[in-house]
Amino acid sequence: MAGLHDEPRSGAPRTIDDARIEAVIVRTLESCPENATHWSYRGMAKASGLSVSTVQRIRRAFGLQPHRLETFKISTDPNFVAKVRDVVGLYVSPPAHAIVLCVD
Repeated sequence: MAGLHDEPRSGAPRTIDDARIEAVIVRTLESCPENATHWSYRGMAKASGLSVSTVQRIRRAFGLQPHRLETFKISTDPNFVAKVRDVVGLYVSPPAHAIVLCVD
């Protein structure tokens, strides 16, 4: 039984407890800041009182990537189908001596 105890580890001890880490994770997954689609590193750091690098380490450790959407969103524009047909038609069958430009 004596061999099952953990040996002291090198480096500084943790200064952030599990509750603060959980709060960052929950806030990242379940809320959005005002006027934004997701929490940025700096925004989350300011809101949680942690450093930007700490927020980065927490997100990396738990694989959080709030800037990536997991679902596809279709446009609600009533002319969406007609616009797609026009754009795809230019790529599939471009007019002679034409240039197709796309600006987002």
